Amino acid sequence: MQAFAVPGVGIAVVEDGEVAWSRGFGMTHAVTRAPVDAHTVFEDASLSKPVFAYLVMQLVDQGLIDLDRPLVRYRRMDYLADHPWIELITARDVLRHSTGLPNWRKAPATEKLVPMVKPGTRIDYSGEAIFWLQLVVETITGQSLDESMQAHLFGPAGMKDSSYTWNTDLAARSVYGHRRHDQSEPGMPPQMFREQWSIAQQVAERTGKPLSSWKYDDAARALPEVMALAPAGLVTWPGDIMANAAASLRSTVQDYATFLTLMMARKQHGSWEVAEATRQAMLTPQIGIPGRWTEKGLGWNMEQTRDGPVFYHSGSNGDIFKNFAVGDAQRRRGIVVLTNGGSGSFVHQRVVRAATGYDLLSYDL
Repeated sequence: MQAFAVPGVGIAVVEDGEVAWSRGFGMTHAVTRAPVDAHTVFEDASLSKPVFAYLVMQLVDQGLIDLDRPLVRYRRMDYLADHPWIELITARDVLRHSTGLPNWRKAPATEKLVPMVKPGTRIDYSGEAIFWLQLVVETITGQSLDESMQAHLFGPAGMKDSSYTWNTDLAARSVYGHRRHDQSEPGMPPQMFREQWSIAQQVAERTGKPLSSWKYDDAARALPEVMALAPAGLVTWPGDIMANAAASLRSTVQDYATFLTLMMARKQHGSWEVAEATRQAMLTPQIGIPGRWTEKGLGWNMEQTRDGPVFYHSGSNGDIFKNFAVGDAQRRRGIVVLTNGGSGSFVHQRVVRAATGYDLLSYDL
């Protein structure tokens, strides 16, 4: 941590299908020096995606969504391009990153979302696709993302410190992100989500509707007022001020390890959990692309090791938060490493290597 200027780290270990150990190290903020503890909430970044995938698969089990039905039949957003490939994109494409959509548009307020290739023909890591599927889920359930997550997963699983949105308690317990060890700019770097959420929260408090309940239309209505309060360029479209299934999950490291346990093989499942066949499908390669160094399951990367297959995912927000989670479903073990430093990948790579012996790719774009 000292070598790579990473102020805070949370690590949790799963053994025999249970959270066996967790601990926080260092500080939530390098200036205030507030300590990381069991209640510290990390910005999980793209580790948000597998958690959202689990919700989608719960809805699949309930017959509310078909993995192979085009998303436009559920919800067509006005920012989608008029393009024949848009008509082909399915939830399966989204969860295995084969939509052909870009990761994020540079100007979402004015730029249409256009596939780069025909869906199902190439792997293109896409946050935009996850966000569109989030809005499909919103239509199906009639709930905001966080309301659905609390009802279907966080509540039943006991993940009481997890949320895709923001409130005063989360603000107080959330880590701040820090620059890479090789950057020398003075002061703290921009804290994008924290800054956007803090302004949106002012509008939420005025209207009496918490951010956790905001759906896309709520964010669209609030957008002019939020933009008037925000520095130029900080907020440009509704997606900036609402939960984002691709990137905005916050949790303690213990909560994320609890989620990992749901991916492990075991004999008994809660009635709210995905079916055993569904769990296995999430961890089964979903598309064959010659020359790929990893396989894509539904929400997870898959890789063969000397001990058998493992599933994993990384997270990186704003180049100031770097995270990693890996699990072995058959051996019922896993590890989560969450950090608040731009060089956190150097820390989590070493932790994972020391704990598992594996050198896994951190970022698979």
